[in-house]
Amino acid sequence: MPEIHELGASLAAISPETEDNSLSTAEKNALTFDVLHDDGNVVATSFGLVFTVGEELKAIYKGFGIDLEKSNGDASYTLPIPATYVIRQDGTVAYHFAEVDYTKRLDPTEVVQALKKL
Repeated sequence: MPEIHELGASLAAISPETEDNSLSTAEKNALTFDVLHDDGNVVATSFGLVFTVGEELKAIYKGFGIDLEKSNGDASYTLPIPATYVIRQDGTVAYHFAEVDYTKRLDPTEVVQALKKL
């Protein structure tokens, strides 16, 4: 992460979790960047990243003790697809990566390379 800051950029995560749960997640994982609350997945929806959790997946989550209604503060059962964006200072998107399979994440070196091209 130091490379991101050295390039004059900052990093933030956006989550549908309530503000209290977002703060808990940041503290529990010792995150060194801000975790912002996306109430009702408004931001994720504007980027076309939201899906509705089906009944089968709801049951799996409940089996693992995950209460989406409680953690997200609503009963929508919607979640964002994991995505990474590099946004220019003028607000336009310079680079993006989105993957439905949450186990496949963007390598941070690709973010650094995108920042170097700005």
